[in-house]
Amino acid sequence: FEVKDRAGWDMHGLPIEVKVEESFGFRNKKDIEAYGVDKFIQRCKEFALRQKDDMTAQFKILGAWMDWDDPYMTLKNEYLEAAWWTLKKAHEHNLLERGSRVVNWCPRCQTAIADSEVEYWDETDYSIYVKFPVIGEENTYIVIWTTTPWTIPANVAVAVNPSFQYSRVRAWKDGKSEILIMASELVDSVLKTGRYQDYELLQGLSAKDMQKLKYEHPLLDLVPRQRDIEHGVYAADFVTAENTGCVHIAPGHGLEDYELGLDHHLEIFCPVGGDGRYTAEAGEKYLGQYVKEADSNVIADLEERDKLLAQGRLAHRYGHCWRCKTPIIFIATSQWFLRISDLRDKMLDEISRVTWYPEWAGSARFADWISNARDWCISRQRYWGIPLPIWTCPDCGHMEVIGTASELEERSGKKIADLHRPDVDAIVLDCPCGGKMLRSPDVFDVWFDSAVASWATLRFPSHEEEFGEWWPADFITEGHDQTRGWFYSQLGASMVSFGRAPYKSVLMHGFTLDDQGRKMSKSIGNIVQPEEVVERFGADILRFYVLGANAPWEDLHFSWEAVE
Repeated sequence: FEVKDRAGWDMHGLPIEVKVEESFGFRNKKDIEAYGVDKFIQRCKEFALRQKDDMTAQFKILGAWMDWDDPYMTLKNEYLEAAWWTLKKAHEHNLLERGSRVVNWCPRCQTAIADSEVEYWDETDYSIYVKFPVIGEENTYIVIWTTTPWTIPANVAVAVNPSFQYSRVRAWKDGKSEILIMASELVDSVLKTGRYQDYELLQGLSAKDMQKLKYEHPLLDLVPRQRDIEHGVYAADFVTAENTGCVHIAPGHGLEDYELGLDHHLEIFCPVGGDGRYTAEAGEKYLGQYVKEADSNVIADLEERDKLLAQGRLAHRYGHCWRCKTPIIFIATSQWFLRISDLRDKMLDEISRVTWYPEWAGSARFADWISNARDWCISRQRYWGIPLPIWTCPDCGHMEVIGTASELEERSGKKIADLHRPDVDAIVLDCPCGGKMLRSPDVFDVWFDSAVASWATLRFPSHEEEFGEWWPADFITEGHDQTRGWFYSQLGASMVSFGRAPYKSVLMHGFTLDDQGRKMSKSIGNIVQPEEVVERFGADILRFYVLGANAPWEDLHFSWEAVE
């Protein structure tokens, strides 16, 4: 059979930006702006092209038989246009929207990042129990627990489980008593943690009884905005029988909190900026403090106001930016979304038509991921990427999505050689209202680059004949981590554009691990570079070893002895 053997390169995104930043010693976006966005983007482009040349040489040594002279490159205008065309299709199908949502946020890179770009490992954080004073009841408190003290200034509600029983107890410590409210089955453990000497049960409460309570924010005197917020108790199924059974809700800083806030029209209070520091809304005392460093200050303020029941330290899994390793935070920001949730059922139906190797990769793992898919946040607040082709009018709100370079030139009357920032930022379009339309300053999530690969490599939309002959792809392959990445992004973008899967069959291949089955990493010191094997034994030996070691969907435990 005749096959397409065009090589291709992902050349945008944070991976490259972070490397270039490191080469200059940049610490944040301000350094990039001071250096100059145009010069920074040029350096990113040079870095990407250099890496392409180096990796091409590696692939040739390994005998990868492809057309290396005419690869697709995500930094070329023809590729950018494929992404632009796709987004215009989303807009035409009413699947593109602007909205405020809580997203994974890297405070160093100052951008939203995808779920698949969050790496988890254990961190030791504060574990605190906080007393929220009940309004109209003397010396009475609802007890909550959290590992993120920095979110307490943004608290607007408490959540309880609708099926739980709660208790109002009088507890004694050091000769003084106070009335505490928490889940009945957790009373003993909470009071033990708080070192109370004794208690008596005053009243049992249902979840409905709990929802009648109002409370006062524990830091009311420090966060002025809290004086205008009514703090209540709401039912939520996500509340578990752990800690106190009462969950502190900050809709500006949590996914479930945000959804609960929308359901009950709560204020989405987010007093934290993109740099991870408190804004003026957090109050004068907290203004400018980096949130992860403010934990101890918040705890001290709670203790000073006798609102801290107990504190400790807890090791738990915490998310980090996949590139700079900074701990992520959750904040509510305004972003662009593709309403993938509207297509979920159709996506599940489509993947049932795809042939999977191994079979369970699609029927189990991938289907499970899609079943829980949320709307896709496609915008990033960065520089080196495909610019969003969205122009909006600040006067009337009119919005247009541009699909090709020729369309942009026709609308603007200007010739543009490079569709990247900052050139495209300068393009202003006339609005029907008489005003001027400005481009949204964001760039695409880099996964959107990979999402359009199967038609971008065919130079679509400018070469429709080639597309009609070759698309969809008969076969794609990637590692098992791509159920959350490339397999998913391609499917989502293709459903938006064409209403079907962009591939007919998928091979989910394994990883190369060390001889003990561990992931290769610099920290362990067990990385083996292909060049090392080629230098010692030759490229053909490496190729033959990899091909014959095991089934391609199984992980390969690399062994020097086996190669020898």
